[in-house]
Amino acid sequence: MAELEHDYVDLHFEDDDLVLDAAGEPQLIYDLNCITQDIKHLIRDSGLMVEIIGQRDDIKVKANIQKLILMIEEDHRLIPGTVEIENTDVETFFVTADTYKYGATELQVSV
Repeated sequence: MAELEHDYVDLHFEDDDLVLDAAGEPQLIYDLNCITQDIKHLIRDSGLMVEIIGQRDDIKVKANIQKLILMIEEDHRLIPGTVEIENTDVETFFVTADTYKYGATELQVSV
């Protein structure tokens, strides 16, 4: 059986832990899921979401959200201008973006 070709392949992580399959082997993710995971890691590594959630000054919150949007938009796989970050409550944000090849991606971010 021929394997499907993928543009992007990565190890699958959840809650900073490597996900293993039933045989104990590392699980892989592909294409859109890989892009989504990369965005999640970029957000976490930037530290901006912690500042956003901890900040009470609306102007500083909006400035940090804009910084985060610009950082995410640097990903060459995303269509510029499609990244949006919306909050549903103080500690939960939804990030959406459109990719050139795989359609829309979305993820929930909370600290």
